[in-house]
Amino acid sequence: MYAHPPRMAPTPVIQRNETSLLLTGFMATLSGVGLARFAYTALMPQMVHAGWFSGEQVAYLGAANLLGYLIGALAAAPLAERLGALRVLLWCWVALALSFAACAWPLPMPWFFAWRCISGIGGAILMVLGPSVALAATPVQRRAALGPLMFCGIGAGALLSATLIPLLARQSLGAVWWALAAVCAWAGWLGWRHVRRLPVPAPIAITPHAQPARAAPLWTLPVVLVMLAYMTDAFGFVPHTVFWVDYLARELQLGDAYASTQWAVFGLGAIAGPLVASLCATRFGWWGTTTGAYAVKTLAIAMPLFWVGFAGHATSSFLVGALSPGMAAITSGYLMQLIGPAQHKRMWGYATAAFALMQAVSGYFMAWSYAGLGSYQRLFVIGSVSLLLGTLMIAASRASARRQAAA
Repeated sequence: MYAHPPRMAPTPVIQRNETSLLLTGFMATLSGVGLARFAYTALMPQMVHAGWFSGEQVAYLGAANLLGYLIGALAAAPLAERLGALRVLLWCWVALALSFAACAWPLPMPWFFAWRCISGIGGAILMVLGPSVALAATPVQRRAALGPLMFCGIGAGALLSATLIPLLARQSLGAVWWALAAVCAWAGWLGWRHVRRLPVPAPIAITPHAQPARAAPLWTLPVVLVMLAYMTDAFGFVPHTVFWVDYLARELQLGDAYASTQWAVFGLGAIAGPLVASLCATRFGWWGTTTGAYAVKTLAIAMPLFWVGFAGHATSSFLVGALSPGMAAITSGYLMQLIGPAQHKRMWGYATAAFALMQAVSGYFMAWSYAGLGSYQRLFVIGSVSLLLGTLMIAASRASARRQAAA
């Protein structure tokens, strides 16, 4: 029978011997998404103002990063199997630092396109392998507590970028790129230092008369439902992560200062989200936490449609911000529970690739929709409906897992 994991007694969030486990995943997500992707989002207007590129060109450079992210997500597991996960992680940290340093001069568009694509490839691989390697070495009873904390690196990187870039951009745009390269190199050094300290997962002992257990099937109905739900999340949160600031500043005519404040609230939520996810996963289990997260995110995306004013916008900003990295942490942990650590790297690579693909599709679709409608309002309707479908899929995954276990 399908057994819901027992609730665990409260334990310290971080124990001394778990530092390397946490920092491996944290530095990977900080570098791979918090810096490699979110830092460029903050840099886009600065590059236009400095005259390096036009608005259309910086948009294409953003697409180059998404293209690289998709490639890296697909390549992560095969590269780890062929070359070893630790070696691949090191190469990716080096590649990210070089990608920032290489963009410190106003060079031609193809040069930037290539390095932004490399940044996306390395970032996706770090996002897939870092948490997966760390979770595989984590005791089962501690994965619900430590797993989500590793994804705090996404919010930390985004907040660091939001504060570092405006300050250094007053000096020169090159100084911003060099600073980001230095931060990424530091994160890579610290992550590499701790990944080498991870304990090797203990092999499963097999008695002379026992047969090795068959590997669990990978593409079961519960896993497919979780994967599809994760894709609805990628599609549905685009209005907040791409258009939210412009919607507040221009369409609602609330001003740039108001919109920037709301984006800062979003960044704070991105840091707090994995912390809350860790507590919820420990208390309510992976399925309950994942179902609740999708339901809350559905409501948060729809909130601008019915709760206007600062309080409503701030609540929506914080919740969607919290559940952006938080959803990755929760989904990763839930997949680990469904398929086990042995196959987690490959499945998380597929999930990350599907997420990257659907996010890009959603971005182009919603930009096209906005051009036709002339308003962002309906995009929040589309996003919330997408997340509602994901909520229903996650809710159905538990019953599917029970039937599968009983068969």
